[in-house]
Amino acid sequence: MKPRRLIWQLYPSYLLLILLVLLAVSWYVSFELRRFHYLQTTNDLRARAQLVAQQLHGKIDVAYQPWLSQLVKRMGGKSATRITVVLRNGKVLADSAEDGLLMDNHGQRPEILEAFAGRQGVSIRFSNTLGQSLMYVALPISEDGRVVGSIRTALSVSDIDATLFAIKRKLFLAGLLIAVLLAPLCWWLSRQLSRPLELMTSGAQRFSRGELTTPLEVTGSEETGRLAAAMNRMAVELAERIEREVAQRSEIEAILGCMSEGIVAVDNEERVIRLNLAAAELFGVSARQTPGRPIQELIRQAELQRFIRQALAQQEPLERELEMHGPEKRYLHVMATPLTGNAAERIGVLIVLHDLTRLRQLESLRRDFVANVSHELKTPITAIHAAVETLLDDVAADETTERFLQIIFKQNRRLNALVEDLLDLSRIEQGVNEGRWELSSELLLPVLDGARLACESMLNRQQVKLKLHCSANLCARICPALLEQAIINLLTNAIKYSETNARVVIEAADLGKTVSIRVQDFGCGIDPVHLPRLFERFYRVDSARSRQLGGTGLGLAIVKHVVQAHRGEVRVTSKPGEGSSFALLLPKS
Repeated sequence: MKPRRLIWQLYPSYLLLILLVLLAVSWYVSFELRRFHYLQTTNDLRARAQLVAQQLHGKIDVAYQPWLSQLVKRMGGKSATRITVVLRNGKVLADSAEDGLLMDNHGQRPEILEAFAGRQGVSIRFSNTLGQSLMYVALPISEDGRVVGSIRTALSVSDIDATLFAIKRKLFLAGLLIAVLLAPLCWWLSRQLSRPLELMTSGAQRFSRGELTTPLEVTGSEETGRLAAAMNRMAVELAERIEREVAQRSEIEAILGCMSEGIVAVDNEERVIRLNLAAAELFGVSARQTPGRPIQELIRQAELQRFIRQALAQQEPLERELEMHGPEKRYLHVMATPLTGNAAERIGVLIVLHDLTRLRQLESLRRDFVANVSHELKTPITAIHAAVETLLDDVAADETTERFLQIIFKQNRRLNALVEDLLDLSRIEQGVNEGRWELSSELLLPVLDGARLACESMLNRQQVKLKLHCSANLCARICPALLEQAIINLLTNAIKYSETNARVVIEAADLGKTVSIRVQDFGCGIDPVHLPRLFERFYRVDSARSRQLGGTGLGLAIVKHVVQAHRGEVRVTSKPGEGSSFALLLPKS
C-alpha cells in the first residue's frame, strides 16, 4: 500500500479524536440528563403521592370507593398524573384513568410489592391499560403501624424521552458545529507538525542530488529545529569530505594517468576495479568502460589471467616476467600485491605492469651485435694467431722481435678467449629467450666428474687438490653441457684464486625440492662490497690480478645465465682471507 503523507495521517486523526471526544461527552451528558430527569420525575411523583396520601388517612376501605375515585380523578386531572389506590390484597380501589373495580389485581406489581414492604417502589414499564411507557412511584399507606394499602402515582416517560431527544439533537448539532469550527485548527496544527518534516525531506533530497550549499530552514518545534541544524552540519561536513575525496581522486587519477607502468586493480571475483591509461593503451581497451567487467573480457591473455588467479590465491606479493602474444609480441614484468580495504580485509590484488618490450628488443640487438662482432673477430684473430706462431718459429728473429711477438701472441690468446666467452654468453642468452635449452632428469655425478676432468691439467699445474662429494644416484632437471660449462667456470676461478697445495671442494646435496651444487675454495676471498655486482659482465674485483691470471670478466656472467636457463638461482658467500663458496640451486622437477 502506498504510504500516505504525514498531514493526511495527522489531520484525520485529530478530527476523529475530536469527534470521539464529542460523542463521549454527548453520551455522558445524555446519560446524566436522563438520570437527572428520571430522578426529578421520581421525586415529583413521590411528592404528589404524599399529598394524596395525606387525604386518604382512615379512608382506605371499599366503602369509600366512590369518594376515592372522584378524588383521584380530580387530582389526577389537575396534576396530569395517573393516581392509583391499591388495597393490601392487591385490589385496585380507585384509579384516575380507569375504573378501578374493572382493573386487574396489582398485588404482584414490583412497585406495589416494594410499597407493601414499607418502602418506596419505583418502576418504569409499558402500561397495557394506557398503551404507553410509564414511570410508577408507589408509597405505603399505614394505619396503626401497619400497611393497609398503597398510593401509586404514574407519569408518561414519552415526554421525558422527547425532551431528552431534543437535548441530544441540540448536542449533536453543537458537536457538529464545534467539529466544523475546529477542522481548520486541526489542519493548522497538522501543517505545523508536518511542514518542518516536509522541508527537511525536500532538503534531504537536495543533499542526495549533491546540492549541499543550500541549508535547511530551522523551523517548528525544538526537536525538529535540532534535527534541521544537525542535518545542516551533516551537509557541511559531507561537502567538505566530498571535496577532499574529489581532490584526492583527481590526484590519484593524475598520478595513475601519468604513470608509464600499467596499473590494474582486480577484486576477489576477478572483476576490474580500476585500470589506468597506460594499462588501457597496453591492452587496447577503454579505461572508462572497464570497472566491474571480468578480467577475462578485457585482457585475452591466458598467461596473465593465470598469474592473476595465482596472485588471488596467495597472500604474499608475486612477481614474474610474462610474454604476451598478439599482433605485436610484448614482454611484461608483472608484480602483484594484495589489495586491502578499510577493515584490513582483502578485496583483491593490485597488478603493476612494466613493459619490457623495448628493453628486450635492445637486448636482442645487443646480443646479435655481440654475436656478429665476435664471429667477425674470429677470422682476424685466427689469422694473427697463425702469423705470430709462424714468426715465432723463425729462429732468425732477434731477442727484441721475439719479445714483442710473445706479447702479441699472449694478447691474441686473451682476445680469442674473450671472443669465445662472448659467443658462449650470447648463445646461452639466445637459448634461454628462445626456449632452446631442453631440460631433462639427469645424474649429476657424470657432469661434475666431466668438469673435474676438464680442469685436471690446471689442477696439476697449480698443485690444487679437488674433493668431489656427490651421490651416484642424485638427479636433477638439467642440460648437461650447459651445467658442465658453469661448473668449469666456477672451478677455474676457484683454482686461479687458490694458493699452491690448497684444496677446492665440489659438493652436491638433495634439499628436497631443489638440488644444491656448491663449489668452495679456501683462497683470498672476496670483500662483501663486491658481492652484489659479482655476476655483472666484465666486473672484476681486482682488475690487475684478473688480467694477469687471464680472466675475461665473463665467467660468472655465463654461470648466472646458465642457472637462469635451468630456472634456478646462484648464491655466493665469501670472507676475505677465508675463501669463497658458490652454490647453484636447481629445481628437481
